[in-house]
Amino acid sequence: MSWGQFVTLCIQSGGVLTSVEDLAESSILLEHADLYTNKTSGFWIGLYRNANGQLLWQDNSALDFVNWGERQPSEEQLDYCVALSVFSSYWSILPCSSQKGFICKKQKMHPLLFALYLFTDAKKGKAHGHMNMWILLTLVLLGMGLMIYFLFKIKNQSETEREARRRSTLLEYSK
Repeated sequence: MSWGQFVTLCIQSGGVLTSVEDLAESSILLEHADLYTNKTSGFWIGLYRNANGQLLWQDNSALDFVNWGERQPSEEQLDYCVALSVFSSYWSILPCSSQKGFICKKQKMHPLLFALYLFTDAKKGKAHGHMNMWILLTLVLLGMGLMIYFLFKIKNQSETEREARRRSTLLEYSK
């Protein structure tokens, strides 16, 4: 697939093509990418050249670190995207239509936020999200009600058993 197709695929799955902040992060990516060398020679990353010729990260992070290969990047390659080579460990500018693998980065999500997102379903309409939220609230309240009922039942049962034991003890002493 091409760079543009992978950008779309990453966005649809809630991520972006990866940005690389430093050499350590680049090394980690290469370690994981090395597992796929038999399938592809490189992976698209989120760096691309815009219409003005500027190199930008897809996630809008600052371009503070670069790891270019020899004679890269060339100024005449305007409609080009950036791939991480598994063999050389460097970046190269290639036509965006080239077939490469890709590395998609997703933000970590706190479990509570994930649960709220799951039940409010932000991608669907507001009415649908509100309905899911009411269902979640109903289930939580139902669960709390059942828990209180069973705790009350256990407490009453314990008091009844204590009273029965006390009476049997009194009967034994009175004989």
